[in-house]
Amino acid sequence: MLNKGLRDEEKIRIDNVLKTLRTLVFVPYPLSHLQIADIENQLKEFALNIETLIDYSNEDLITLLMRLHFDWNQLEQFADILIEFSKTENYNFTGKSLAVYQYIQQESKVFSFGINTKITALKDK
Repeated sequence: MLNKGLRDEEKIRIDNVLKTLRTLVFVPYPLSHLQIADIENQLKEFALNIETLIDYSNEDLITLLMRLHFDWNQLEQFADILIEFSKTENYNFTGKSLAVYQYIQQESKVFSFGINTKITALKDK
């Protein structure tokens, strides 16, 4: 278990990487090779790249993110990023996003209408 100071530093680091990923992925047009390379560099912070993201099972991805000390909000942001990345590129990470949302709903012990709405929307696709 991380002590409070290290937990805070880790939270800030994860938040910064997620913020950068969000800005790279939330674009209304196909990504350039440079932007994809930037996404790959950010994913490296989580010991991931696009290929490993594709290859990981839903359970393995969730296990990795929990090992990296993602909190519930960060997990939700990561799932949101996967959905947006799927919209701009030819990847389908909706199953992984759905698994992350369901994990949050089950394990956080707090019901979230927002996450429940996201789960329903993904299931209706």
